[in-house]
Amino acid sequence: MEPENKTQISEFLLLGFSEETELQPIIFGLFLSMYLITMFGNLLIILAVSSDPHLHTPMYFFLSNLSFVDICLTSTTIPKMLQSTQTQRKVISYEGCIIQVYFYLLFAGLDDFLLTVMAYDWYVAVCHPLHYLVIMKPWVCGLLLLVSWIMSALFSLLHSLTLLQLSFCSDLEIHHFFCEIKWLIQLACSDPFLNNIMVYFGSVIQGSIPLTGILYSYSKILSSICRLSSAKGQYKAFSTCASHLSVVSLFYCSALGVYLSSAATHSSYTSTVASVMYTVVTPMLNPFIYSLRNKDIKRALKRFFDMETFIKQPFVLGLKDMG
Repeated sequence: MEPENKTQISEFLLLGFSEETELQPIIFGLFLSMYLITMFGNLLIILAVSSDPHLHTPMYFFLSNLSFVDICLTSTTIPKMLQSTQTQRKVISYEGCIIQVYFYLLFAGLDDFLLTVMAYDWYVAVCHPLHYLVIMKPWVCGLLLLVSWIMSALFSLLHSLTLLQLSFCSDLEIHHFFCEIKWLIQLACSDPFLNNIMVYFGSVIQGSIPLTGILYSYSKILSSICRLSSAKGQYKAFSTCASHLSVVSLFYCSALGVYLSSAATHSSYTSTVASVMYTVVTPMLNPFIYSLRNKDIKRALKRFFDMETFIKQPFVLGLKDMG
């Protein structure tokens, strides 16, 4: 019977936040606004870094890649959620659900690994400033990025392949706004032992080990800053790391909130709201955190928009002359 049940599965129901009709326009407007802000903010970071040669450094190379991954992570879940809210059709196909799980885990894992690589970059910049350009060569940065992609792709592929081995029965309602892997495991009729092992194993590799690397890097950074003789130098060194430290704290605190809400309570609503912080709010806030106190990003954006104005101005003057 299990193979038969498995082949009959063609779709799941994503119940989202609320089934109350009057709340749907509010939910749609809120998430559409957050999605557009996320896209706009992260695209500005990518444009600023790519258009300014002064920002072609390891730190901004990883930052632009983080912005790209944040765009992809949000685009994996929110457009489908907006479509379901607008059309009131909450169905997602079986294949679409597995694909969504794959790309969600891929980009969430990449976020984690990139934050770890960025912490290492800060460690080298603060603790070994004289050897920074020797250690963080372009090919080293490319290799670190490639390893991050390969590790994330492998883990997301393994999770997706083990999900394909599960069989499902009549209960196909996912009390979430996207195909969350833990919900799929809970809905399975077959034994999810291998899937649970993969989840715990993945949590250690993609969660605990990167976090340990980040904590180690910042312990060395703080130790190096404390050894500086001048208070001005200490403030300057710490302020350069503050943006990344804020993003790391936001990322791991929201991820921890998702884990604790799913472990400590059986309320699907609480778990869903916690996931919003992790999958939507954090990618939306990242570009603002990095740009508000970063003079280099502000300068690059000003140059970019001034350049756009300069390019458009002769065209407009030419039209006036023709008139």
